[in-house]
Amino acid sequence: MTDLTADEARRIILRAQGLLGGADARRGGVHGMLRRLGAIQLDTISVLARSHELVAYARLGAVGRPKVERAYWHNPAQSFEYWCHAACILPIEHWPLYAFRRRAYRDRRYRWHEVPDHVDKLRDQVRDSGPLTTSDVGGAKNGGPWWDWSDSKIGLEWLLDIGEIVCSRRVGWRRVYDLSERVVPAELLAEDLSDEECIVRLAAIAGASLGVATRGDLIDFLRLKGRFAAILDEVLLSGATGLAPVHVTGWPSTRGQTNAWADPAGLASAPRGRHRTTLVSPFDSLIWHRGRTERVFGFNYQLELYVPKHKRVHGYFTMPVLAGGRLIGRVDPAREGTTLVARQLSLEPGLTGAKWADALRDALWSAAEWVGCDAVRVERADPTLIAHLEAPAD
Repeated sequence: MTDLTADEARRIILRAQGLLGGADARRGGVHGMLRRLGAIQLDTISVLARSHELVAYARLGAVGRPKVERAYWHNPAQSFEYWCHAACILPIEHWPLYAFRRRAYRDRRYRWHEVPDHVDKLRDQVRDSGPLTTSDVGGAKNGGPWWDWSDSKIGLEWLLDIGEIVCSRRVGWRRVYDLSERVVPAELLAEDLSDEECIVRLAAIAGASLGVATRGDLIDFLRLKGRFAAILDEVLLSGATGLAPVHVTGWPSTRGQTNAWADPAGLASAPRGRHRTTLVSPFDSLIWHRGRTERVFGFNYQLELYVPKHKRVHGYFTMPVLAGGRLIGRVDPAREGTTLVARQLSLEPGLTGAKWADALRDALWSAAEWVGCDAVRVERADPTLIAHLEAPAD
């Protein structure tokens, strides 16, 4: 077992996430980043940009948004959408690894909705007329709330869940569905893994992405429960995942016992390189697990999107600010024309503007330029900071 300080673990995590280093962290562009992260969460909300674009920006800098989209939704497909931590973009070569989840959905035959009787006809329609969107089969909704899906939408999503169709691109944020056999390379379709083989390989991917992770972090990354969580426990203890047992000082543990698992490659050399200064999407895998975020960074984070407006403390879409390998503060951004607006901005307790004002300004102005803004306006912040933050860097 390897002993790590909390600071050593944090630096390994940042390097694994592509947020520490230079050329190595940017190798392979957007798709190389996707392979290193293993999964990139999708979300419908767009403030400065959609989350999957923000994840790329945080690691690669000002990559054009159309270039990001093309890298994800390429033809032939280099990635596909499926359920990992949530709805995620996944490398196409990971298709066989989710067989355990596809089988579980097929056995259950229910998730959010009852599966309609005409699902076979939908599959035939995709075969004969696809690729297609829900608009091509009558629309996604019945007219009620967002979860009031039409039978056609339910059927298509069910076929996606069980792997008979796949989404490998979007048009206007609508999923485009096609037969898996027309999208997924034949050698990947033919690979038939057991549940244990799937979880062994996915745990290794999650461990490499997270750098250093507790059992709970791995569970959260892959959203495992029941017998799948039990399989994870077995393969961690047996060493089948290849992850190395470690003890991180200050992380919850029984004295002297393993309290985390690390990617051996991450332990092989000391992390070095330049720290990224950037805004971080609320749906970035760096901060997926809020308990982990507090454990690693001492940063208590809640996305207040679903909190009633009068009860919000930090704002609607608060984005943490990463600088110097720390989460130093948070900003609630918006856009008005070509102005990036920081509705509210604050440093973490104990941090001073004298030390961190330049980093805050760099994070705001870099994001502004990336989304095509030429001005920054700060509405709520420490008054001594506002003028400095609104002035472009020299």
